[in-house]
Amino acid sequence: MIVGVPREIKQDEYRVALIPSGAEELTKAGHHVLIQKGAGLGSGITDDQYIETGAEIVETANEIFARADMIIKVKEPLPAEWPLLRQGQILFTYLHFAASEELTKRVLATGVTAVAYETLKGRAGDLPLLTPMSEVAGRMSIQSGAKYLERPQEGRGILLGGVPGVPPAHIVILGGGVVGKNAARIAAGFQADIVLLDVNVDRLRYLDDIMPANVNTIFSDRHNIREQLRLADLVIGSVLIPGARAPKLVTRQDLKLMKPGAVIIDVAIDQGGCTETSRPTTHSQPTYIIDGIVHYCVANMPGAVGRTSTYALCNVTFPYALKIANQKLEAVCAKDPGVAEAVNMHAGQVTNKAVADTFGLAYRPFC
Repeated sequence: MIVGVPREIKQDEYRVALIPSGAEELTKAGHHVLIQKGAGLGSGITDDQYIETGAEIVETANEIFARADMIIKVKEPLPAEWPLLRQGQILFTYLHFAASEELTKRVLATGVTAVAYETLKGRAGDLPLLTPMSEVAGRMSIQSGAKYLERPQEGRGILLGGVPGVPPAHIVILGGGVVGKNAARIAAGFQADIVLLDVNVDRLRYLDDIMPANVNTIFSDRHNIREQLRLADLVIGSVLIPGARAPKLVTRQDLKLMKPGAVIIDVAIDQGGCTETSRPTTHSQPTYIIDGIVHYCVANMPGAVGRTSTYALCNVTFPYALKIANQKLEAVCAKDPGVAEAVNMHAGQVTNKAVADTFGLAYRPFC
C-alpha cells in the first residue's frame, strides 16, 4: 500500500500524522511511505529523519493525494484538499463531521472512505485515538484559562490559586470525561476552587474518589449549571457525545448570570461547542468577547504543542494505520467492530449513525 502524509494546512497546526519510527515500520512491512516536504518541521522532525527510514519526500500535497492509497492526517481536510480526495482512497484522521454540514457533504461527494480517529472504539468502549489529545486539551485549558483571566487579556484579573487572605478562582468544568478529569487535576495543582459537573453518577463517584479535596463533584442539570455559572471565574466546556454535535449547555441568556470578565474555554468546539455563543477561533486570534464574557474556542488546541501532541497521537494511531495497511480495512473491521465504528463514510454513503442523524442523511452500516 502507498501511505501518504501531507503537511497540515490548518492555521497554527504544528502536528504531523506519522513519526519516523512509524514510517520505518510501514516500510519494513513492504509499504511505500510518502511524506510531504516539511511536514514534520512543526514537531521538530526533519525530512532527513524520514528519508533515513526509507520514506520518500514529495514536494506537493497534490502528488501525495494523487498517489496514496491511504492518507494519514491530523486534522480534517480543508476546502483546498476536498478536490484531491477520491473514491477508493482511505482518509484516516480527525474529522468531527457533526460540527460542519459543508465539510460532511463535500467529503461525502468525493466517495472517499473516511475513517475518523474520534469515533474509533476500544475493546472497553473507550475512545483510544481521542484520549491523548483530550488529555492535552484538558491540561492546556487551565493554562489558557489562567492567561485569559489576566486583566491585560480582558479577563477579571484573577490569579487561579489566590494568595493568603484572597480567595482562589472558582472553576466550573462541564463534563467529567478525559478532558474534564485532566483539567480538574491541573486546576487542583493551582489550588483553585473547582466544581466538576457530569450526568453520570458513577463517573462522579469515581472522580470524587480520585480527586484532591479542592475538587467537588455535582450532578449536571440545568439548575446546577446556572448556579455554578453565577459563581464561575473560569468555565471549561468538555462535554462529548461521540460523533455527534455537542449539546448546548450554556445559552446566550446564561452569560448575563456570569461575572464580567469571566472566561469560557470551550474545548468541545471541535464538535460544535457546548456554549450557544461559541464559534471556532485560532491560536493567532484565540478569543472574542460577548456580553462581557471572554470566549476561547480554538479548534485545534493541541496543535500549539506540536511535538508533545504528535508523539502522543502517533503512539495510539499508528498501530491501527499499520493494521489497515497490512490487512485492508474490511478485514480489520471484521475482526474489530470498534474500528468499523470509525468508518464515517464509504463510497458516497454515511456509515456513522450519529453523523447521519445530525444532518438528516441516509445511514448505511459499513459492515
